[in-house]
Amino acid sequence: MSSTNQGPAMDRIAQLLDANSFVEIGGSVHARSTDFSMQEVETPSDGVICGYGTIKDRLVFVYSQNAEVLGGSIGEMHAKKIASLYDQAIKMGAPIVGMLDSTGVRLQEGADALEGLGTMMAKAANASGAILQVAMVYGNCGGGLATFASMNDVVLMEEKASLFFNSPNAIEGNFKEKEDTSSAAFRAASDGVVDVCGSQADIIAKAQQIIDMLPGNCEEGYVIDDPTDDLNKGVSVAGKNAAEVAAEIADAGTLVELKKNFAECIFTGIASLGGITVGIYGNNGDEICASGAEKAADFVSFCDAFNIPLLSLTSLSGFKANMNNEKRLGRALSRLTTVTAGASVPKVNVLIGKNEGSGYLSMNSKALGADLVFALEGASVSPLNAKAAAQILDTDAASFEAKQGSLAAALGRGYVDRIITDADARKYIISALDMLLTKAESEIIKKHSAR
Repeated sequence: MSSTNQGPAMDRIAQLLDANSFVEIGGSVHARSTDFSMQEVETPSDGVICGYGTIKDRLVFVYSQNAEVLGGSIGEMHAKKIASLYDQAIKMGAPIVGMLDSTGVRLQEGADALEGLGTMMAKAANASGAILQVAMVYGNCGGGLATFASMNDVVLMEEKASLFFNSPNAIEGNFKEKEDTSSAAFRAASDGVVDVCGSQADIIAKAQQIIDMLPGNCEEGYVIDDPTDDLNKGVSVAGKNAAEVAAEIADAGTLVELKKNFAECIFTGIASLGGITVGIYGNNGDEICASGAEKAADFVSFCDAFNIPLLSLTSLSGFKANMNNEKRLGRALSRLTTVTAGASVPKVNVLIGKNEGSGYLSMNSKALGADLVFALEGASVSPLNAKAAAQILDTDAASFEAKQGSLAAALGRGYVDRIITDADARKYIISALDMLLTKAESEIIKKHSAR
């Protein structure tokens, strides 16, 4: 139900929302600036279509920038419409979805446009952790708008779109043909801000699935649907990494990997397990790098903010050893450890391989508050590689392995709750999550973590 039909901007909304559910707000708004003969320029809806509708009958607020109106540039009224939509979404506790395609701040409106963008940023900051924010980048998204986009919880970027803070040609020693730092592939791999979607259909489908699976706000509680898969089906997870294990145990067709192309040593994704939406993360190798720790920390923080239970799949024997990594590991690991310990949602850890050294502690160990820790047959927990430990203690590796390098010590002291079989892993995890849904924790009173 819209007063206008504004090309691709409106088409994208229609594709995202349930049929005939969209109601436009502010369709008659237009630019009011008269500088540079702006009064002579047609600016329908001031270049952004705003309104609300539903996705699988769930209320969603949505805005879509119209590149056919002054390049989708952000003017005073354009920004006010988006800011007002944020206010509505927060009041209703509903997700807000932005479809971004803009040349940036409208130069003809100068300070008013710049202030408007700042107001949009303030609204996004205020909404962070309160309502789900999803950005879908279709075209240009540069400068301050790239900052605004990056403030969203999930940023989906069409493969042919561009997102940049500096133009590729403005970077010293670079030019676009040498390395396109605005491309979706670069952004996904360099800082993990975006998830790349190959086409417009892909970006729509992924946004719909994410919004359907996740809580719309921080008070909504756990998302629980009727199971779409056999609760008791056997799985095969032995010897597999976190991404492969997640694919095995998830309800069929529900796993959505996030930040796939960034810090590939860590897997992060959401899935349904027995109908319960769960955040799954874990090790894809036996080492973790600083970027991987940052990726995991961001994911844990996001899941905790929106009451999404956490499942970690842990197999970690050390830290990536190089100079660049060493410079960043302290801050990254301390943050991962802090947010993991502070997360109050249900936390289940499954040891899927060898765990040697202190790094494993940061991956949702019992010491950091994991409610249940399972271990697959063949997994282990050890303070150090058995061969190295034996040399330090002047003993043989087999003796150290038997006393401190297997699961025996961790099981005997309650650091691991149970060994589970390969085939029964899914059943035990679902049972644990179901039991933990009534979990409640009291929190120490403080403003926020210093980290």
